[in-house]
Amino acid sequence: MTGATRVMLVDDHALCRSGLTELLEHRGAMAVVGATGDPAQVVPMLREQQPDLIVLDLRLAATDGLSLLRLIRAEGCETPVVILTMSDSEDDLSAALRAGVRGYLLKDMEPEEVIDAIGRAARGEMVVAPAMMLKLAQILQSGPKGSVMGSLVASLTERERQVLDHVASGQSNKVIAKALDISHNTVKLHVRHIMDKLNLRSRVEAAVFAFEYRSSPDGVKAADSAGQKVKS
Repeated sequence: MTGATRVMLVDDHALCRSGLTELLEHRGAMAVVGATGDPAQVVPMLREQQPDLIVLDLRLAATDGLSLLRLIRAEGCETPVVILTMSDSEDDLSAALRAGVRGYLLKDMEPEEVIDAIGRAARGEMVVAPAMMLKLAQILQSGPKGSVMGSLVASLTERERQVLDHVASGQSNKVIAKALDISHNTVKLHVRHIMDKLNLRSRVEAAVFAFEYRSSPDGVKAADSAGQKVKS
């Protein structure tokens, strides 16, 4: 499968690993380059296989998935992660989003839905199980509003606002660097500053913040003002 999306599976149920491997490789045209239920094997396997995407269970016998994700990030691995779990808890969804996952899927979804969602996540989209959308909306509605958001955005430089717009579109640092004609390291620095200024902990939180701000009164006013400047 030359050119196929390279996926790594982390789940401590062997039957789940084999079933998902069958689905992804034979019905999703992806390549499962590693599968394990042992947290100790995850980082070495990542280094060896260099997957494009990690599909991670939230509940593992030896640890929890988010603790393992933090360990992966501490090792310098930025491979996108999609959670595939039985948990439909709003708290788990919120914690996963804050940890910076690209997707949150449920194991009781239809097989074709899972394949499609994992494929879209590999292409850079954020994916959430349909059954979790109401809970996602509730999480979004609990965020900062109005003038509070406006004052936070006002603390960003013009370049940081540009980078935030690209992050909100789900683009990687490499893509943002090319779009803005700046270096990859410069993008990483801007993203770090944005996170610090807005008190955010993940790119997903940044995307959610940008969406909420655009929908707020201050965001609408800012957009109208920008449009008037362009016309003049």
